Amino acid sequence: MELGNNERRMMKVMLNDSSRKWSLEDLLDATGWSDQVHIAGAGKSLYEAGLVEISEKNISKISLGAAGIDANQKGLLEARIWSWMQDIEEEERTMQNLFDSGFERHEAGPGVGLLKNLGVSIVKGVFVFDNYDSITNEINSRIKFISRLADNPTEKSLLDEGLIDHFKTRKNLISIEESTIRTWSLTREGSKFDVDMLSEIEQIGQITPELLQGDSWKEAEFKPFDVNAPTPTPAGGRPHPMQALIGRIRSVFLEMGFSEIEGDYVQSAGWNMDALYIPQSHPARTMQDTFYLSEPSKVEVEQKYLNMWTRVHEYGDDTGSKGWGVKFDTNEAQKALLRTHTTVNTVRHIANNPNEPCRVFGIGRVFRQETIDRTHLPEFHQIEGIIHEPDANLPMLISTLKTFYAKMGYPDVRVRPAYFPYTEPSVEVEVYWRGEWLELGGSGIFRPEVTEPLGTEWPVCAWGMGLERLAMLVLGLDDIRELYQPDLERLQDMPIL
Repeated sequence: MELGNNERRMMKVMLNDSSRKWSLEDLLDATGWSDQVHIAGAGKSLYEAGLVEISEKNISKISLGAAGIDANQKGLLEARIWSWMQDIEEEERTMQNLFDSGFERHEAGPGVGLLKNLGVSIVKGVFVFDNYDSITNEINSRIKFISRLADNPTEKSLLDEGLIDHFKTRKNLISIEESTIRTWSLTREGSKFDVDMLSEIEQIGQITPELLQGDSWKEAEFKPFDVNAPTPTPAGGRPHPMQALIGRIRSVFLEMGFSEIEGDYVQSAGWNMDALYIPQSHPARTMQDTFYLSEPSKVEVEQKYLNMWTRVHEYGDDTGSKGWGVKFDTNEAQKALLRTHTTVNTVRHIANNPNEPCRVFGIGRVFRQETIDRTHLPEFHQIEGIIHEPDANLPMLISTLKTFYAKMGYPDVRVRPAYFPYTEPSVEVEVYWRGEWLELGGSGIFRPEVTEPLGTEWPVCAWGMGLERLAMLVLGLDDIRELYQPDLERLQDMPIL
């Protein structure tokens, strides 16, 4: 094999210590290169020539995420609430007193949930517990874990696996970075290589008009050119796979007799959350989950809806519900946010047309504070639909969804019971894919607490599903991020929809 200049330089350096395992940093320092791509390229060529062996070791390092840094500075949420519980009399440990002591609604709900998992319970509206030592010890362990990560990232193998599993379930508390450590060493054949054959020579790798204008090229040495090397196949333009999938879904729903609706990205918390009977202390309303806006910071909501939501949330009004039993904050309902789901479009459509039967759907972007990984993005698309008519029922909903997925090419569909704050009954929809059942969305019948304040007493069949998850299924992807990578070759290799 004819060695290029990069391979010659790397071999020459490694022959200075032929028994050594060279790290990336060692090779960069010894060769004088600043870009690791030279080491990777030359090392691969030498490996293919049988002169170098490459060893790899995968390591995981854990560091604090944005919420973890905040928790290290202010204290873990459960630790702060636990400390508050110890500082007051037992009969005063109520949710209302927790709010009055300075804990925001978006903190109190998740914090109490964390403590419930540790053994705290609520009896007649008062927080009680009988395992003080075990709760305290567990919280102290979590505090020490966060404090240890505050200074430097730490290898996963050096940390408590149980605490890692716990904090992985809490958004942005910790960040796990996977990396690969490579070392290069000479093979027996490589260690016998004649160093006198490794002098670097000047080679021409690209023919330019300027080069051909003179005669210097006639005596020069050219870098070998492999005429058998694969070349990219020219391809014409085509719609992006996501746009093609959206078009296909739209045509299926239109064929089934549905009409399409749209809505604004910026909504009030009232229409986005309160109209769906989501309590104002629900974890989904925290700043860790939802993008709240400073410009505008408020979206005006008609007073009649604020009044209705207040009655429904506080005591259920005349819906037959007891409500959430907590004071409703109308200022909270008018906070501006980026919509977290497209259901906001359908409830507004019902409010504007309470006595008109309809079957509508929408496909639009939604925004949530998600940690980016192979199945989650902070900005994604959702498919939403409702059937609003006097005889709407659960069998009608299930048959509609089965028909939709069958038209999309997935006839094996099943549903199973689920829980959502704004539907009852509720079901999750699953399709059979690659030998297993994959959950694609939630659905159900809107609760009276949702529909009656909107001015209708008709049943409403509703469903919502993530478009990107469906795209992964249709396009055969394992990583949702592949849909948005600027890799034209990868995109053009995806199936044509």
